[in-house]
Amino acid sequence: MNRKKTVNKITVFFLITMLGVSAMQVNQLIGMAFAQSENWYVGKGVKPDTYYTYEIRNTDTNQGQPFTMNIYFKEYNETGKYWVAPTFVVDKGKVLNGTLHLSNLDLTALGSSPIPPEMNEYRAAYSTSLTWLASFVPQPGQSLSAVAWGKIGSIGGPQIGPSGNAKVTTSAGTFDTTVISYTKGATSNIYINSNMPIPVKAETFADVTTGVAPIQYAYELKATGTGKPPIPETQVEIPVPPLSLLTPRGTYNIQLLWEPVEIKAGNDTNFGVIFSDDRNNIAERITYGYTVLDANRTVVDEFTNQRADDGIGQFTYTFDTPGQKYLQVIVESETGESLGMFVESVTFLLGVQ
Repeated sequence: MNRKKTVNKITVFFLITMLGVSAMQVNQLIGMAFAQSENWYVGKGVKPDTYYTYEIRNTDTNQGQPFTMNIYFKEYNETGKYWVAPTFVVDKGKVLNGTLHLSNLDLTALGSSPIPPEMNEYRAAYSTSLTWLASFVPQPGQSLSAVAWGKIGSIGGPQIGPSGNAKVTTSAGTFDTTVISYTKGATSNIYINSNMPIPVKAETFADVTTGVAPIQYAYELKATGTGKPPIPETQVEIPVPPLSLLTPRGTYNIQLLWEPVEIKAGNDTNFGVIFSDDRNNIAERITYGYTVLDANRTVVDEFTNQRADDGIGQFTYTFDTPGQKYLQVIVESETGESLGMFVESVTFLLGVQ
């Protein structure tokens, strides 16, 4: 009898132990499934016959001036493992269009993408803005509640990862987002909706040792929907004064004014140039140069050693022919000191009638 009771106790203990282990395993599986479901990566959830329209600013494209990019995920190519994505760009009224082949892994724009040469710089801007996070969240992605996703740059760089939640409202709607942040001089933020393949919004800053950090790239979702969006027609936009541009390193803000407002070939145009530092204070004792280029960016005229002692320079120029022109302004020195190896310049687009 005693031996039978002992066997029964062992059996009961064994069953309880097995049930406990099973419960632990079930909990682990549930936890793993939950963690996997909240993972995100660039391209997650993309669907055929959907489009996304973004306004983008990128310091390496058009001197940080905004342009619009519309990406239409038309269909998935099973053989090549990429999305066929007709894409158009609208920049200052000019419309460019081509087709991007976007990798299924992380929406990288593949070299096989049939786009015209003039779209190459916008393809580069796409890679360094909309899909910049891809290197930190390759498939199957990382958790949106993780402590960190990695580090920016080399050893000792700042951590990048989820920092909280935020509601983001754009012309495309209101979205619940997870904020991905990193601090390198200034704090950069990227806003991710877990159900969307590309972040909703971003504002990131360049790493500088002094002064105010300029924008590295920024973008915002302007529209999204199903079906192929219509391609707009090119509309000629004639720039009007004043125009302001920030030099690539963010050291100077250069403002260009002119009169008469309508620039006409064969007539004198009086230009004014105002130089400010990164805190919008007038930069004094500036020596600058300016270069006139045609629509193909071929140099037409070049002038150096122009003075702007009080931060304001003036000159008169006569364009020989009508059409699109460029005026590049180069800071040569400040307070009598050369800028050395750094080139601080901006290029303004002008319309000559």
